[in-house]
Amino acid sequence: MLKSSLAAAAGAGVLLLSSGSGHAERAVPIPAPRVDVPRTGALQTAVFAGGCFWGVEAVFENVRGVRSVTSGYAGGSAGTATYAQVSSERTRHAEAVRIVYDPRQLSYGQLMRIYFSVAHDPTQLNRQGPDTGPSYRSAIFPQNAAQRRAAAAYIAQLSEANAFPSRIVTRIESGNFYEAEAHHQDFYRRNPNHPYIVRWDKPKVAAFRAAYPDLAR
Repeated sequence: MLKSSLAAAAGAGVLLLSSGSGHAERAVPIPAPRVDVPRTGALQTAVFAGGCFWGVEAVFENVRGVRSVTSGYAGGSAGTATYAQVSSERTRHAEAVRIVYDPRQLSYGQLMRIYFSVAHDPTQLNRQGPDTGPSYRSAIFPQNAAQRRAAAAYIAQLSEANAFPSRIVTRIESGNFYEAEAHHQDFYRRNPNHPYIVRWDKPKVAAFRAAYPDLAR
């Protein structure tokens, strides 16, 4: 995984860049979902996978109405939910984030809009920016039937609208979420000068805050 290489490069004073594109430095203007999840008074959970969980976690930690964001793994089994094993690309896991949010302040549809427009690039297949492999795939893990309907409807809506220059490859999957190791949690906040964070994740957070000032903390 590239993050390990970047950590080593940081010690040598080297910043590795990639020719891989994406829209980390700007938000793609996309319409709001026509189908959303009915709001309730209880806290709700969303699980999204979109490349390295450090940056996806950082974006959603800046969203008003989000109570917590946890980095982890989804799509595989409990026995293989470790960074070392997921890095082998043989576990079926994707790096993912679990978002606990207050639906009185924020809807599932608004979370999806942020996810598709700025948190990651939904047109990159089994990769995200500089990171490659199925653990970096674009995938939504609905937590109930209403989320599944809303996710399927939004992918269809964005596809019909040609919202992106390439085909959306985001998958709707099933599977449990397993929390990642402690050193991966809040990585952006704890390591603001890490080369990977500076190159790939700070632009995402800045793009979110510029595009969605009404949703930013």
